Amino acid sequence: MIEQVWLVPFLPLVAFVMINFLTKRYQGLSALTAILAMAGSFLISLGIMAEVFKQGITMEKPVEMAVDWINIPGLYIEMGALVDPLTAVMLFVVTFIALLVLIYSVGYMHGDPGFSRFFSYVSIFAFSMLGLVIANNYFQMFVFWELVGLCSYLLIGFWYQKNSAAEANKKAFITNRVADFGFLLGIIILFLYFGTFNFGELAEAIKQSKDLAFLTLAGILIFIGPVGKSGQFPLHVWLPDAMEGPTPVSALIHAATMVAAGVYLIARGYILFAASNTTLYTVAVVGGFTALFAASIAIVQRDLKRILAFSTLSQLGYMVMAMGVGSMTAGMFHLTTHAFFKALMFLCAGSVIHALHEQDIMKMGGVYKHMKITSITMVIGGLAIAGIPPLAGFWSKDEILLAAFDHGYYGLYAMASLTAFLTAFYMFRMIFLAFFGESRSESHHEPHESPWTMTVPLMILAVFSIFSGFIGAPFLEHGFSSYVYFGEPHHPAVNAVVMGSSVVLAVLGILLAWLMYMKKAISPEKIAQTFPGVYKVLYNKYYIDEIYLWFFDNVVLRIASAFNWSDRNLVDGLAHAIADGTRGIGKRLRYIHTGNLQSYALVIFAAVVVIVIFMAVPALGGVK
Repeated sequence: MIEQVWLVPFLPLVAFVMINFLTKRYQGLSALTAILAMAGSFLISLGIMAEVFKQGITMEKPVEMAVDWINIPGLYIEMGALVDPLTAVMLFVVTFIALLVLIYSVGYMHGDPGFSRFFSYVSIFAFSMLGLVIANNYFQMFVFWELVGLCSYLLIGFWYQKNSAAEANKKAFITNRVADFGFLLGIIILFLYFGTFNFGELAEAIKQSKDLAFLTLAGILIFIGPVGKSGQFPLHVWLPDAMEGPTPVSALIHAATMVAAGVYLIARGYILFAASNTTLYTVAVVGGFTALFAASIAIVQRDLKRILAFSTLSQLGYMVMAMGVGSMTAGMFHLTTHAFFKALMFLCAGSVIHALHEQDIMKMGGVYKHMKITSITMVIGGLAIAGIPPLAGFWSKDEILLAAFDHGYYGLYAMASLTAFLTAFYMFRMIFLAFFGESRSESHHEPHESPWTMTVPLMILAVFSIFSGFIGAPFLEHGFSSYVYFGEPHHPAVNAVVMGSSVVLAVLGILLAWLMYMKKAISPEKIAQTFPGVYKVLYNKYYIDEIYLWFFDNVVLRIASAFNWSDRNLVDGLAHAIADGTRGIGKRLRYIHTGNLQSYALVIFAAVVVIVIFMAVPALGGVK
């Protein structure tokens, strides 16, 4: 089964081609084609995962297959597949979430004129993401990395007739190009220094290298790629605007899979990052700051999907921080559990938006009465992300907190703990306002439960949001940490202080949200009026977008204008001066060309006379 790993990305590619060239006119057939292809990839991924664990394939001894791609003097690049427990976990997560999202989309996208186009885009995204996961070298990964970015661009701007969607996909594309340039520089200097892009060969070379400064530079440059793709500060600005795409896209790409590609990249090349304490510390600080930064913004937002978007940024910050504090296992474990409960919450949001045609939580309320399945599954997702035991988020989030605490990063541990409190608060603020209490909807649409194609995926994801955390529970002898690790497998012992404090903080966050938005014992409006400056800064997302816009308008455009003036007046002026001079000289020289043979003979004779005189007279330099 492992030898057939190439089929996992290939099947969605076939679906993409078939939908665009054969089934585009037939919506049902297009959806069925995409779903069957993804189901095939999912089943193969299950078989690969079972075989990886059965054969005892480890991170140190993966299975690798490759063929020559470019083989010329001085440049050798292969195309291949690398299969180990890390690959197996990611293949399962991507294909499973993608399959459920495609099924959900049958109901959500019903009646949309771009129905078939949507399924083709999701299929090509799945091909790109799965190709990225199985890549055995940085160059191949970068190719699929860019394809994933292209798919994100297409899907964010799916409703391109909306100006906001067109602006959002351009913003995402440009922001990620900045990050990807850093990633590209990093892999190029690695190749120039070590002569290979292959992960295994680089791992051996890095182990033997003593050039710490170079490894630090390469690691930080490559890390810039995940900063953009995984929405870390300061390149986080594109992800909230990415919510302009259809909600299933938000669940699949901008919550569960594509944005996790950055975290996966750090894990895949972890030996490079671990080679330098400076690189690891940079990763940890960026991740920890992003987690708290995004969570603080989410506590005052009103748009249902944007709250979830800032939550995604915060949870990605958790994952990145885990990598930075030295626990690849904790980061990948949280990536896995987060994929389930965050996809669940986005799809629940889509279900509500599908019913109410509204995204402002201040204009919702009372949804539970009409949409019990959606509401209950959303609460399960909220409890999971808040870290309430024994749901999935409790196990993975606690392992991150424990990793920070055990490795002595007490400042980051405090930031992550505060983030846990804020996460519980803003999630249940959203849930209480949108799903409970009295209806504040201004919509004329009567809320109704979504069709089974949408509710069944919700229920399946809810089950995984409850139980998936047990794969990494401390008491499980052969759990997640026994297979997906860097260095040595580890089984984190239970730390009662870390575990107990995180649960208490989560409960306090939920309690505060209940007191403010259900019990009405604390007035949010009075708090906002008491601290208007703080509220305004948080609501406007610390004005980061405005700062970037000012910088673009007043710095970038002025520099561009200066270059434009230089190009038109100096460069073009010099070129025109040369051209005018040549034209002028030619204009005057043309008079010596009369076309009269006698005139030419006279000039030649005169020239001969001058040469003879010059040669004959010593004073003029002639020969004696």
